Order: sequence, then C-alpha cells, then structure tokens
Amino acid sequence: MFRAPIFNAVSRARAPLLLALALLLGGCATLSGPAEPQADAPPAPNRRASARSNAAPAFTLRVEAEDKDLRALIERHGVLPRYRSVSDLDDTELARLMALGAQDARKLLATEGYFSPDVRVRREGAGESAGAGPPVIVIAIDPGPATTVTAVDVGFAGDIATSDDAAAQAQREAIRGGWRLGPGQRFTQDGWAGAKTGALRQLVEQRYPRGRIARSQADVDAPAHEARLGLTLDSGPPFYLGPARVEGARRYPGELAERLSWLKPGDVYDQKKLVDAQQRLAGSGYYDSAYIAIDPDGDPAATPVTYSVTEARRQKVQLGVGYSTDAGPRLTLEHRHNTAFGTTWRADTRLQLDRKTPLLQTEFSSLPDAGGWRWAGLARYMRQDDGTLNTLSKTLRAGRIQNTEHYDRHFYVQYDHATVTGSGAAPVPDALLGDGAAISANMAWTARHFDHMQSPTRGYGLGFELGAGVTTVGPRQPFTRAVGRWLGFVPLGTGASRLALRAEAGAVLAGSSARLPGTYLFRTGGDTTVRGYGYRSIGIDVGSNLVGPGRYMAVGSAEWQRPILQERFPGLLEHTLFIDVGSVANHVGNLRARWGVGTGVRLLTPVGPMQIDVAHGFTPHQWRLHMNVGFVF
Repeated sequence: MFRAPIFNAVSRARAPLLLALALLLGGCATLSGPAEPQADAPPAPNRRASARSNAAPAFTLRVEAEDKDLRALIERHGVLPRYRSVSDLDDTELARLMALGAQDARKLLATEGYFSPDVRVRREGAGESAGAGPPVIVIAIDPGPATTVTAVDVGFAGDIATSDDAAAQAQREAIRGGWRLGPGQRFTQDGWAGAKTGALRQLVEQRYPRGRIARSQADVDAPAHEARLGLTLDSGPPFYLGPARVEGARRYPGELAERLSWLKPGDVYDQKKLVDAQQRLAGSGYYDSAYIAIDPDGDPAATPVTYSVTEARRQKVQLGVGYSTDAGPRLTLEHRHNTAFGTTWRADTRLQLDRKTPLLQTEFSSLPDAGGWRWAGLARYMRQDDGTLNTLSKTLRAGRIQNTEHYDRHFYVQYDHATVTGSGAAPVPDALLGDGAAISANMAWTARHFDHMQSPTRGYGLGFELGAGVTTVGPRQPFTRAVGRWLGFVPLGTGASRLALRAEAGAVLAGSSARLPGTYLFRTGGDTTVRGYGYRSIGIDVGSNLVGPGRYMAVGSAEWQRPILQERFPGLLEHTLFIDVGSVANHVGNLRARWGVGTGVRLLTPVGPMQIDVAHGFTPHQWRLHMNVGFVF
C-alpha cells in the first residue's frame, strides 16, 4: 500500500522547548515549520548519572497538582524522576537539578496549553542534616489559565484548491469539517499535531497520494491565553489508476486478480477501495493474501497498479460449527476445488447438518470475464422441518452472475421439485402445502450502499427477484413470482443511535390448481424475519395443527440500535429495541398481521454482529429467545 509522506509536524520531544520560547519572549510566539531548537543539557553530576547503587536513593519526589493528568505528566516525563536512583548526588548537584526540574516542568505544561504556570520546587524533609534520610523534592504546580484556540485557517494549494470537480470540492469541505482542534478547545501540542495528521490523512487517502503540508503555524499569545492556528495543504495532482501488473500468479490466470478486485483503469485513486480490494482478493478463495499498491512516482493520469498475491491451494476442506435458535446446533463440511476436473471452473460442495435445514449442495462457477460476468450452476438437496411439515426439495439451476462493488445481477433457469409430508411422516396430498414441481426463468438484482458490509450503521440495500414459469406436476399451469426487499439505516440526532427499517413482500400469481413447489411459496417467522415466532411458523392454517406455505407474504421491522458501555468497551456492544410484523396468505385480503416486540444486545465482531434477542409474539402469547451471527443482505 502506498505510504503517505512524513507529516510536517513538530515532534513531542521538540515541542516543550519550542513552546517554552513563547514564555521566554513574554509575548506572541510563532511556531511554524519544522523548527530545530537545541535541547538544554541536564547538569552533569561529578559521577555518572547512569550509575546505580543498592544504597538509598538521593531523594524522593512528590508532585503537587490538583489536575491528576498534569501530575502524571510531570511524574512520567519530567527530568527529575530520572535521577532519583542516583545515590551519590551532592547538595550542589541536587540544587542544579531542582532548578532544571522547574524549567522542565514549565515546558511540559506548555505542551498541554499552560503557558503561564506557577511552578515552585522546594526541598524538605530529613535531608537538611547529615546522616538523615533522603530529602523530599516537591514540585508544586499551579498551571494557571489554559490557552484556547480562537481561530483556525485551513487552506489549500494544488489541484484541490482550484478544481471544479464536485468530488474534489466535497473532499476539501470534508477536511475542513473534520478538523479536530477547533475554536474554544484547549490548545495542546498533541492536539495540534493530531489535527494536522488527520487533515493530511484525509487528503492523501483519496485522489491526492502526493499531498503534503505546505505550511503549518500556531500563533500563541501567552499573556492572552489564545492560539491562532493556520495550515496549508498542497494536494499535488489527482491520481487515476492505470495498467495492472500481477506478481505471484502461478496456478491461476494473472488477470483474475484484477477482475476480482473490481478496480478499473481510469478510476480515481482511493486508498479505501484499494484496501477493500485486498480483502476481497483474500476472501475470494483464490488467494491467501494480496497487496495492492500504486506507483506514487508514476504518471498521475494513469499510475501503474501492482498486485502482489500469494495464491491459495487448488483444494480446501473446511469444517465449521454454529448455532441459531431457528435451526439449533449446526455442523458444516465444505470442499472447494478451484480447478475442478482440470478446468478453470470452481466446484464448491457443502454438507450442512442441523435440526431444521440439513442440505447437500454443489455449485460450479467459471472465472469472471472482463465485465465481471461468470457462468454458474447449482444442484441442491434440502430438507426443511418446521415442526409440523417436512419439505424435501431438489433444485437444479444454471445461469449468469455478475458481482460488483454495489450491485449483483443474476439471470438463471431453475427447476424445483418438492415433496411435503406431515409430522410423523404422514403423507399430505393437499397441493396447497407445496407438494409440486416447476421450471422457471428468473432474474435477481441487488443493490448495497452500506457504510460497512459486515456491521452497517448507515446506508441502504434494495433487492428484487422476478420469475416466470410453468408447473410440471399435475396440470401444466403458468405462474409468475416476484419478491422485493429493502433495508435502511436512519441516524437519530447527532449521536450514534439509529433506526434500522426493514420491509419485504412477495407474491405468486397462478391458477388455484397449480402444483407449485413449496420452495416457490412463502412462510415466515424466526430469527431473521418476525421474532417472537418459531421458524416458518407464520403461514396458512390448513387444519390439523398444520401450517402451510402461502402465495402472498409481507414482513416489516423497525429496530432502534444504540451503542452501550462505550467507555469500557468502545465499539463493541449495542442495545436494541424492536417491533416486527409479518403475514402470509393465499389472497391479499386475507393478510393478517402477526406482531412481535422485544429487546436484545449486539456484540460487534469482525464477521458481523452476534445478536441475542428476547421477543414476545402476540399471537402465540409467548416469549422466545433468538440468536444469530452475521449480517446478510
């Protein structure tokens, strides 16, 4: 990854001396550029200061300050603590150290914005007479008023200053809006350095990898306790991605890395997109690791992009365990072959064993072409047990898929056959329960515009599926099927809390005698749909305590999410309150809402949120525990 140039900032080691200059001048001091002041040398004792002895220390140190942070600053970084273990200091050397300690304390306080402190160093205790114990050196501190920032001027030079490109203008305003040390805040050296670093980082992360600090200035008026800050960022030219070069390609075609990265020649340089592309390659199954970098010395109009990859083995076997309250304990065995049957096609085979949805599935897919499209085929055998009905389904699918950064597209032909039996394996002849077969042509489209794909807090997702076909069991009947879904996050106020709003609807249009397979029809309820209800327990009541699938479905949810315990566990835990509703029917007019309300907690992990919810279903009049891991849309 391209590394930004070293920031033009004053280091902490130089800061105390530089800022103390303002105090010594007794007026306005200007701190600018990479100044190089000379450090004061500590007094040289007549013996090496580094000498250590098992004898009693020369003195003990006590810092008196009401502010515990300032007290800790002097105790940790002051010059006097370094000499406590030198046991053979004489009175003259100790007096010189005390004078230096006072001067050093003032410089350290200046780094925290206190330019007019009252610092007094005194000696007390038994050390005044010969033969007594070690003396106590006391540093008494009254920091006085803190210096606050009164004005900030963030300016620009280079392309970003003159560009009429909307993205460049938005980046410029984002840098100004993200400035960390604004008017009214206490001026500190760390805050000043951090604000400059943050502004430069925002510049070089997107469009301008050659960006640098052209000017930085802090005008400190010590008597008035005011600081005026100025910064000029020189962006240099904007960078655009150019030709790709892949290093490390042996088993798989070199162009595969570029195609899976979704980076295109002509794209504006964006460091986040390069990092996302690296993660995408590492998670593709073709590479164990990937490193993508640009040439900062290359042509900005088409800077070369280097892909350094470590290829994964051709075959991989993976065993996994999991748990959800819908399906209970889960065991999975997966086998991947990246060059199946000696071709460039991939074969992914998955065996899943759980209480509700065991399945065996094999999927074949080709390498993506230059447009990101690939051929894919699937064969699956699955059983769905919802407690009252068992649905055994067989699925065959073939089609074309395109995956991009924000959109997925899928066109395919599918055959489904389902056999439904009641509890106790009793046959269920009623076609309304989903015992049937069909072949259909389908398309699916999904858009994802979330700020984070594993644990989103902003943005939205939208998807729909549309299919048309004919039944193949019983009378041949045509049908159409449509499903739409939406998920959006709405921030609340200026805090980190938000609303997660979800909606889904589906419909199947067919004659009443059509023997549609249950996999084409709808049931809902469970961990990820309507909480407070059992898995697929919301459907059509067909008597004998049986719940069948229906031709119309509607689901909605509103969930309030807010971070909790941030001081102790920052960015780790969230609390939620939610209300879910859903219904399934064979006629739109028969849809009857089934409500569920509850609360829960989220543990935010790298693979997505781990959620534990307790929900009350109004219709069954019972509480249910729901557990789920990960985010999928």
